[in-house]
Amino acid sequence: MDTRGRAGDIHEQSAVPNPERGPVSTAAGDLANDVFIVSRDHQGPVLRIEAVVAAAVAGKWYERVVLQQHNGDAVATCTCDDSPPGPGAECIHAEATLISSGLVLPPLGPGHRRAEEAPQVEIGTSTHHGDWFDLHITVSIEGEDVDFEALFAALVRDEPMFVLPSGTWFPLDSAELNQLRGIIEEARDLNDPRAPLRINRYQVNLWEELAELDVVSAQQDRWWQAVLRLTDEDQMEELPVPRGLQATMRQYQRFGYSWLSFLYDHGLGGILADEMGLGKTLQTLALIQRVHESTPDAPPFLIVAPTSVMSNWKAEATTFTPELHVTMISATETRRGTELAAAVEGADVVVVSYALFRLEFEEYDALQWCGLVLDEAQMIKNHTSRGYRAAQKLRTPFKLVVTGTPMENNLQELWSLTSIACPGLLGGRKEFARVFRDPIEKERDAEQLARLRRRLKPFLLRRTKDRVAAELPAKHEQVLELELDSEHRRLYDRRLQRERFKVLGLVDDMKANRFEIFRSLTLLRQLALDAELVEEGSAPSAKLSALETLLNEAVGERHQVLVLSQFTRFLGKARQVASSSGITSAYLDGSTTDRAAAIEQFRSGEAPVFFVSLKAGGFGLNLVEADYVVLLDPWWNPAAEEQAIDRAHRIGQTRSVMVYRLVSKNTIEAKVMDLKKSKLDLFNRVLDGSGPADLGQLTAEDIRAIIS
Repeated sequence: MDTRGRAGDIHEQSAVPNPERGPVSTAAGDLANDVFIVSRDHQGPVLRIEAVVAAAVAGKWYERVVLQQHNGDAVATCTCDDSPPGPGAECIHAEATLISSGLVLPPLGPGHRRAEEAPQVEIGTSTHHGDWFDLHITVSIEGEDVDFEALFAALVRDEPMFVLPSGTWFPLDSAELNQLRGIIEEARDLNDPRAPLRINRYQVNLWEELAELDVVSAQQDRWWQAVLRLTDEDQMEELPVPRGLQATMRQYQRFGYSWLSFLYDHGLGGILADEMGLGKTLQTLALIQRVHESTPDAPPFLIVAPTSVMSNWKAEATTFTPELHVTMISATETRRGTELAAAVEGADVVVVSYALFRLEFEEYDALQWCGLVLDEAQMIKNHTSRGYRAAQKLRTPFKLVVTGTPMENNLQELWSLTSIACPGLLGGRKEFARVFRDPIEKERDAEQLARLRRRLKPFLLRRTKDRVAAELPAKHEQVLELELDSEHRRLYDRRLQRERFKVLGLVDDMKANRFEIFRSLTLLRQLALDAELVEEGSAPSAKLSALETLLNEAVGERHQVLVLSQFTRFLGKARQVASSSGITSAYLDGSTTDRAAAIEQFRSGEAPVFFVSLKAGGFGLNLVEADYVVLLDPWWNPAAEEQAIDRAHRIGQTRSVMVYRLVSKNTIEAKVMDLKKSKLDLFNRVLDGSGPADLGQLTAEDIRAIIS
């Protein structure tokens, strides 16, 4: 009897006992040509008892062995604790058990031989579906085709070898095949495992790994060959600066412009995440100028930006790319009196706010665009917002996310922006959370972090000032810890006890009680600044006293000072301190109507101090005139603070920048300073490859620590 067959099938050699004769012994000769495969499986009354024979029983390689038990009369049994838990395991009693049952272990029979050549793997792609290509992997050995799905299943099960129908077999423990398994698993990780094997056109790192395998003969077309350059900066061709660009670009800016051009030319999106002040606007305008020169009749680029930043795009385009016709959309069709198509006719660049883009999305989607540029894109990091959905749905061959902070609080924000610029790169939201976010944020999984950074690298370009702008003047930071006045301390501690008791009763259900919890935290933050912001009574504010001293010294030494706070009421009180000292100041918050006038008052030197709300000053300002920055209140989002500081510490600054952080000792502010370190670590760890962060967002544990 010959029970040979393909790997993965179950072959049984059984002897049914005769009650009158006792157990039947099977002679070795009867089994000489048989291949046996072990399986642990309960199927009704039949119990298969495994005994896996290791690779060197009696000096010979044996495939797995199946023993079968019928109605309690066993041909062979092994019930020890070492009974193998699954395929590839080994029971130390296997050989003795089989021999005691009269079964002599045979080697693979005469019809089996080991292949003399290594498997050959070929990879090809078929017609793409949107951003996806069907991935076809074929494996052959010595001219015989191998069922790839069966081979992949054997690799996943850690099979020691694979047997072909012809009897030829080959070991599966080669480094190349193990690497192939890992690559295919990663390709499937973020996709539906039931769907055909596909690779997203943004998964350049996977294609590169496939192509690097010695056993792979990749059938790559010219598109794939070109895109592989994204993984190696040294192979990126540096393009000449556009003729009409009226600026001298630094080397890193020229690379950024070439990188953007490469993405555009190949229909790929990306995230330009340079640190604030390194010229992201200039690099983007250089790309648009190049397209304008090469294709004068091309549709316009659509730039969506915060309202406060729109004028900056107009101003910088006028300075650096005067040939470009820039149209600003500042009202809806009803108010402007013209249809959108008529309003943008003849434009090379159209600039609109996020609010108007969202309100008139259907009109924008009906027009043709060369590309979509999302400036300060962290404004649409919430994947449930209408702005996010509009940006994701807009039909255009090129989408660019421009932000110095692609992730402020957690990895989910990074996924949101990536899903707009590079759809499919990080999979769906739930798959991303399972594969990357939870392991990295909760378990500090270094391997998954490395995988995430490897996936992002070709499509996310981030440079920091300390790496590419060494000539930039230094930035010095100093934390001034301030003792509360005794009456202020009494008021703060009394309210702290009340709010602590309240928050501890709510924190176990963060989702339901988030509003009340943050209301209590905000109240404590305000109270740490100035008792009058919360309490009916009053007490001297150490913050205002320290600010008065700082301003008098700085202005007296002819410095220009940028003063920042999250709380506009306190910012107004701080401005009164400057006025009482005879210091002229400018003021800007979200309610300021003439923003340009306030900025010009400070830039011209008419007002040596500029009071700016953290939200209003987070983006769109170039204030290199300031060489002193005062942060009146810390927040647990360090990215927002850094953005504001970078209004002064940026390209064009010629003086050292002094940053003062005012922190009230033994208050919620001190706790916030500790928490900020974790936030910044997460940001650096993911984007810059440094830092041991494990915090993604405020958790119940964080809240307890803050109010402890």
